[in-house]
Amino acid sequence: MERPKLLIVEDDRDLIELLRLRFQREGFAVTWALTGEDGLALAAQEDLALVILDVMLPGMDGMEVCRLLRRRSSVPIIFLTVRAGEAERLLGFKLGGDDYVMKPFSVDELVARVKAILNRKAAAPPAAKELRGPGGIEIDHDSREVRVHGQAVKLTPKEFMLLEALMDADGKVLPRQFLMKRIWGYDRKLGLDERRVDHLVCRLRRNLREEGSRILTVSGAGYRITRAAVPPPRAK
Repeated sequence: MERPKLLIVEDDRDLIELLRLRFQREGFAVTWALTGEDGLALAAQEDLALVILDVMLPGMDGMEVCRLLRRRSSVPIIFLTVRAGEAERLLGFKLGGDDYVMKPFSVDELVARVKAILNRKAAAPPAAKELRGPGGIEIDHDSREVRVHGQAVKLTPKEFMLLEALMDADGKVLPRQFLMKRIWGYDRKLGLDERRVDHLVCRLRRNLREEGSRILTVSGAGYRITRAAVPPPRAK
């Protein structure tokens, strides 16, 4: 039986190691990230049971990670924080967090909270699938199915991840380097050719047929998807 997988997003390496060892003893598989950006990239690639998310992260903070993650996933999220006033807790719950644990905390208590959330999730009836997307594009994050005007479209795993990233960004421009990191897990330091992103975008546009023109190239910046009406291509 496959072990449930936890994602820990925390910038304290010692705390990550402590939690990793404990949760592995409790029967969990554990993956981890030191930044919010890397955490989102891992969440897009892994089938997660729960996310343990530090609020005070360098760069993208835990609240923003939660907001972006909730656009495509209902995975339970437990916030770790050194300060949890009422305003912060309300914001976290509004963004889709499931629980808060104050630092410093008892690891036993955190383990108990994780198990309690997963037990409730297992006992709950399955939620109805939600399809959403700009124009005629519909995407089901749970089944990883895509439809264009009601017709199923076959995408490769990386094409699906690209479409998912563009839709999560909701019209914001995504740089090629960000897409390299999210889809392939690589960054520019490894010297990989960013043109592979361009090739992937071309394939995705073709597979989305008439809706592929919603994926716009922003010169010198990257790609974005638009919800605005897109004129049909001119006849040749």
